[in-house]
Amino acid sequence: MSLSPSTRDKLKTVSTATITTALFKRGLRRQMIQDVHPLNPGFGNMVGEAFTLRYIPAREDLNPITVFTDRNHPQRKAVEECPPGAVMVIDSRQDPRAASAGSILVARLMKRGVAGAVTDGGFRDSPEIARLSIPTYHNRPAAPTNLTLHQAVDINVPIGCGDAPVWPGDVIVGDAEGVVVIPAGIADEIANETFEMTAFEDFVTEQVLAGRSIVGLYPATDPQTTVDFQAWRKKNGR
Repeated sequence: MSLSPSTRDKLKTVSTATITTALFKRGLRRQMIQDVHPLNPGFGNMVGEAFTLRYIPAREDLNPITVFTDRNHPQRKAVEECPPGAVMVIDSRQDPRAASAGSILVARLMKRGVAGAVTDGGFRDSPEIARLSIPTYHNRPAAPTNLTLHQAVDINVPIGCGDAPVWPGDVIVGDAEGVVVIPAGIADEIANETFEMTAFEDFVTEQVLAGRSIVGLYPATDPQTTVDFQAWRKKNGR
């Protein structure tokens, strides 16, 4: 199932907090990628289908710097094959002591139209990456090359990233708080539900800031809340 333009547009307007609530209603509790932070939080939402890269612990005799001369090296290959509009998700074993990638590779992803990148490790050249026009998330800056600790072995296979399971094609959404993984098969319904949830929560926020009590408002146990919400939607075109 490919990500439709309508679903992408809706997910660009909702928060990871709202998405996690909708996922929790379906029994999904581990979809938030843990301990990742945006390098450039001024962007809008990062939305795209997952394209994955997996690292294992490096074995020194198989991971010298000369491996990069191989045109089929998994890290380099992933950068050139990650589809436009996708999000590259990197399993660095939650180990930020060595970089998952640096600014040159992330710049290449940006120029190829990739929607973003997230690693549960770290990026090197992080000040430069923060200035690029592509959303990026990592645990913390990591200057050493990935080769010192990580060995790239697989592209576009199921991975774990920050304790969240990620399958290729899952829908990745990132905002200023973090990154959540939506299973591909329910992306459309999650987008529709959270789009509606966001409208209601915006109405509630406006009401609370105007001095209204949350009792009967949030959740909407008072029938008047539904009446007021519908009037608000009509007035605001929501």
